[in-house]
Amino acid sequence: MSGSESTPRDDAIRLLARREYSRAELAGRLAARHHDAESVQQTLDALEAEGLQSDARFAESFVRSRLARGQGPMKVRAGLNERGIDRELARTALDEAGTDWPALACEVLAKRFDGPGATPRERARRERFLAGRGFDFEQMKYALAHAWDAPD
Repeated sequence: MSGSESTPRDDAIRLLARREYSRAELAGRLAARHHDAESVQQTLDALEAEGLQSDARFAESFVRSRLARGQGPMKVRAGLNERGIDRELARTALDEAGTDWPALACEVLAKRFDGPGATPRERARRERFLAGRGFDFEQMKYALAHAWDAPD
């Protein structure tokens, strides 16, 4: 079957076989393959009803993958939002991950830098690094104070 002859369901199943997708991502991918909006919505409703597509499962998988990359809560939340996951579902996925964000910030910072920095410029560089990773001010402050503490 060529791409123009495939049904929205065929294309969606092929995509979902590789990884989880949010409903919004799948809708965009199927629309890009020139499937009409009504058949895309019907297909997505059916896939969700069959348990083949789930925004909750996608959010959980997305959070896990971003934590493994050392990303902070602000960046993870923004990524979920970009993929069409609503705020409440994103909050649930982040809460269920049970992440100690200050500890993750310490781990990420200590992996990248060998110390807190001797000059204000070096410390600012570490702050920018953590901010870029999506950690908030309190998490950054904690990490800069404790990332290089001796393990208990």
